Amino acid sequence: MHKRTTPKIFARAKRLHREMTEPESKLWAHLRAHRMGDVHFRNQHAIGNYIVDFCAPRKKLIIELDGSQHLEQKEYDEERSVFLKSKGYRILRFWNHEVMNNTDSVLTVIWDSLKEQNET
Repeated sequence: MHKRTTPKIFARAKRLHREMTEPESKLWAHLRAHRMGDVHFRNQHAIGNYIVDFCAPRKKLIIELDGSQHLEQKEYDEERSVFLKSKGYRILRFWNHEVMNNTDSVLTVIWDSLKEQNET
């Protein structure tokens, strides 16, 4: 039994891990294996009833990539964000096209957010 989620959600996260989107795969190549400083990220990480795209658990940082479907699910995304923030997480959101077309800027925002946390 997983402390942070249910077995059903955990199994779905594992499936999503194997079926990452192109933007997720591209960003994961930069985040995995402690490539962002010495920060450990997980992809498709289950927290409660939600699965986040990327999470640095020790830094309490979540990175979400949004596609066009997120324009139609603003209420769900807001509910999800409220829950995750109540657990102490900070959330960075990027559009898929930002990751695909401007990866360096996305990585700079992530890096700056990690540095900012270390300074507080």
